[in-house]
Amino acid sequence: MDCLFCKIINKEIPADIIYEDEHVIAFNDISPQAPTHALIIPRKHIATLNDVQAEDGALVGHMVKTAATIAKQLGFDENGYRTVFNCNPHGGQTVYHIHLHLLGGKPMGWPPYQETLKTAVE
Repeated sequence: MDCLFCKIINKEIPADIIYEDEHVIAFNDISPQAPTHALIIPRKHIATLNDVQAEDGALVGHMVKTAATIAKQLGFDENGYRTVFNCNPHGGQTVYHIHLHLLGGKPMGWPPYQETLKTAVE
């Protein structure tokens, strides 16, 4: 399997790992979109959210709980943060191993594309 995230899990390529347990690994995104931008990935390879099975429910829940834990550890849980799963090309997924984006450390607008439009105009 030629999966970038599986290679990170197997320590074949380096990553700035900020959290690790028997089910997930979290590391800093190499192209951050916020002061903190981490990716939380399951050790089990699941290509897209469409491939999540009923038996994966606890694992996906653990990914979300891990995001909250990291936000608390980094001190932005009270101010708030954003979590995002992208799915397939129109959803913005570029690595086909599910991953939860954790973004924090700044106020974020809604909808997200408004931020991009605002930056492009300025």
